[in-house]
Amino acid sequence: MDAMQRYDRWLRDDGIDEKTKDIMRSMTKEEISDAFYKDLEFGTGGIRGVLGVGTNRMNEYVIGKVSYALGKIVASFGEEAKKQGIVIAYDVRHKSREFALHSALIFCAMGIKVYYFDDIRATPQLSFAVRQTNAKAGIMVTASHNPKEYNGYKAYWDDGAQILPDFAEKIEALAKKIDSFSEIEKMDEALARGKGLLVSPDPAIDDEYIDNVKSLSLNDDIDKDISIIYTSLHGTGTIPVRRVLKERGFKNMTVVEKQSVPDPDFTYAPFPNPEDARAFELAMDLGKEKNASLLIANDPDCDRTAIMVNDGAGYVFLNGNQTGAILIKYMMDALVEKKMMPDKAMVVKTIVTGDMGKVIAADYGVSTFETLTGFKNISSVAIEKEEKEGYRFLFGYEESIGYNAGTFVRDKDGVTSVMLISEAAAFYMKKGQTLYDVLMALYKRYGYYDDNNFSITLKGREGTEKIKKIMSLLRERGIEELANKKVIAVTDYEKGYRFEFSTRDKKKVDIPCSDVLKFEAEDELWFAVRPSGTEPKLKVYIYGRAETDSTAKELVEKAGEELDSLLMEFSA
Repeated sequence: MDAMQRYDRWLRDDGIDEKTKDIMRSMTKEEISDAFYKDLEFGTGGIRGVLGVGTNRMNEYVIGKVSYALGKIVASFGEEAKKQGIVIAYDVRHKSREFALHSALIFCAMGIKVYYFDDIRATPQLSFAVRQTNAKAGIMVTASHNPKEYNGYKAYWDDGAQILPDFAEKIEALAKKIDSFSEIEKMDEALARGKGLLVSPDPAIDDEYIDNVKSLSLNDDIDKDISIIYTSLHGTGTIPVRRVLKERGFKNMTVVEKQSVPDPDFTYAPFPNPEDARAFELAMDLGKEKNASLLIANDPDCDRTAIMVNDGAGYVFLNGNQTGAILIKYMMDALVEKKMMPDKAMVVKTIVTGDMGKVIAADYGVSTFETLTGFKNISSVAIEKEEKEGYRFLFGYEESIGYNAGTFVRDKDGVTSVMLISEAAAFYMKKGQTLYDVLMALYKRYGYYDDNNFSITLKGREGTEKIKKIMSLLRERGIEELANKKVIAVTDYEKGYRFEFSTRDKKKVDIPCSDVLKFEAEDELWFAVRPSGTEPKLKVYIYGRAETDSTAKELVEKAGEELDSLLMEFSA
């Protein structure tokens, strides 16, 4: 079905209101093509898209179809599953509350109980609530770190983790069978509440979440006077993060007040993605004023955490690989010292996350397992290894500033991350070290790891075709050399094998299929390319290791320039 066919189908649908149809009639051909050329699909972090009219946009109709399909699956497990219900939370974005309530009332019309949070919550709080209420499923309405024009929808199952691709495909298949939106019924809110189908979670659930976060603390003999600047970037983290740090006794935390107010327009945070150092501009100003040692930012749904540390000359941004390595070092040392290191301990990271954390973990006898991008995959591996092989999950992380150290949340957890990062900084400060000093010591011991991760944005239908073309040409032509380093192997995760050029050996990869290519070159240089699962981007990851900082940086920089040029050539 092409864009015009989808467009015409919506115009003829009696289940779509006239106001929406009036907007459709005013659209240009170009607008129609972009808004209707495809259906939004589940990616690495659920469904995500620009707010607006169309099948390729976030609106109540797209939300309604997905929720109806998810409700059908829950109902297929019988009356007990319907009584277990679905937990729904939402963030600060435009339409988040409306989409959440819209979904809730669709489920209620299907006889499914809904635990509906009446105010904003962080993504990890939703994951926690699914298991705490013994619900069958959960929904978080959020677009995470995307710009204000976006919203999204994350679906969770009863283990508290986001659904995997095979489950998402079932939802999408059921949604496509809906001929008209008029098939999707919605219960009146007052009636749903009166029938006990729409209820608020027990208020104690917030306290229980905070208690679980604090239970992960590893040290109390720390410098709690450490000066910390925190920003939620107008998001959901303000309440739980401030509460945790206060209850842990941190006395010198200062909040960026302008960014502490929930705001769907992100008025004082035009870059609500803390992976972008520009998100720290106000925090840096306040940090200089307070002579702070540590700046911390969460994204709007508080599942990601980024930091800047004082290196003596100013504030330095640490990426997800660096922060993850520091946390692994801190946690491992504490567990060994307290004799709490479990047998068969494990760390889980993604295939596009750097290797230094894995090397550090190995030093402590801790296994590291790798999986596809997205914390749903990290959670899936953790759960499987725990249940089937007796491993104990210690830590999961990804290069895109997502971390989790507990099992009560099966997603990345920005609240727990802030607590552990603050604790680590305070622990080392008492020893006369900053987190920057710790990172430099890790480099001195394990070698200098550097990375250059970037995205090529290619919007719209044309952009999607270009991304497909680039991936196709990479598979057909390959890459023989980068930064004067010979490529020695390639792993095609879509085809499920690793091919070594010198031996012509092809080995199966025990990781689910996904459209990702990873090239290994000489001297520990490697790079990976994949289409983003939630944004119109081609994501590129380049990693190198060397004995000196300058050599590692030069290697990765040269590789980045060459690869960027090659990919742009392929897209032409």
